[in-house]
Amino acid sequence: MDEFDPGFLEPIGLGVAEGALYLRLLRRPRAEASELAAALGVSSGGLSRAMGNLIEAGLATRLPGRPARYVPAPPQVALDALTTRRAEQLDRLRGVTRDLAAMYEDAPRGEPGDLVELIEGGPAVRHHIAQIQLAARQEVLLIDCPPYLGGAPEHNVEELQGLRRGVVYRTIYQTPAPDDRARLAEITAYTEAGEDARTLPDVQMKMMIADRRMALIPLSFEISETGSRILVHRSPLLDALIACFDMLWERATPIGPALRSGHRDRELLTLLASGMKDAAIMRSLGITQRTMTRRMSALLDELGATTRFQAGIQANRRGLV
Repeated sequence: MDEFDPGFLEPIGLGVAEGALYLRLLRRPRAEASELAAALGVSSGGLSRAMGNLIEAGLATRLPGRPARYVPAPPQVALDALTTRRAEQLDRLRGVTRDLAAMYEDAPRGEPGDLVELIEGGPAVRHHIAQIQLAARQEVLLIDCPPYLGGAPEHNVEELQGLRRGVVYRTIYQTPAPDDRARLAEITAYTEAGEDARTLPDVQMKMMIADRRMALIPLSFEISETGSRILVHRSPLLDALIACFDMLWERATPIGPALRSGHRDRELLTLLASGMKDAAIMRSLGITQRTMTRRMSALLDELGATTRFQAGIQANRRGLV
């Protein structure tokens, strides 16, 4: 049973010591306490505490007589019962959480200082970025642009979890550089998971708004990353931030599959914008007439254009050329 992680009981409130002990009992039922302690490399006191927790959880039983011997409870019975009980407890906690959230929302916030909180330091900022997304139930609005904490964009695990829960994500990105393939791949991962993404070349601000009830913005929109954020609660300021996002969203242009594919299609757009003829473009890119026609058709569709001239205008507007 070495393939099992001894932390497998943590979801039901038991630790690594209890997990390792239960696995050992499954391998060697009726084992003595001294044998178990030696096999696990723990003291008699440590073994006694872990065994007591297993017995209390219904996962082990002491046999009568001396020396003390123990047997495990059948996993399919004992663990199913524990997981069902923990699921019921979590459901009750969710109900209490909803009541507490309603109480929090109804609490008066008449003082200006109650409407915003200052979050300082990288770890605290990262914690709030994660918590706000994990608490979101309906929608998260994001504006993403440099500079970034740590110097580069961080993989947003909470977004992927939220998308799986059915949370709607709408993100405005500062248009990535055509040759920044890593960034394009990152954005593609989010959009393929369900994110609705748009790009705006001149966006110069960061913003995160969850369920239109809470926002997180930088303390400053200067070019340097301060490592500080302002947490904005329901207020006219939050309403203004939401209106700002909605206006920028209308200005931004969608990121679709052909443009997410990135570098090669941007090369094609650049060559078209330079006025090169099809034959010269095909030689430059090393593609056939059929490939040229297919890629050009996909780009026109995605840019919402019917002519190359219109495509050039749209590509320029999106900062693609």
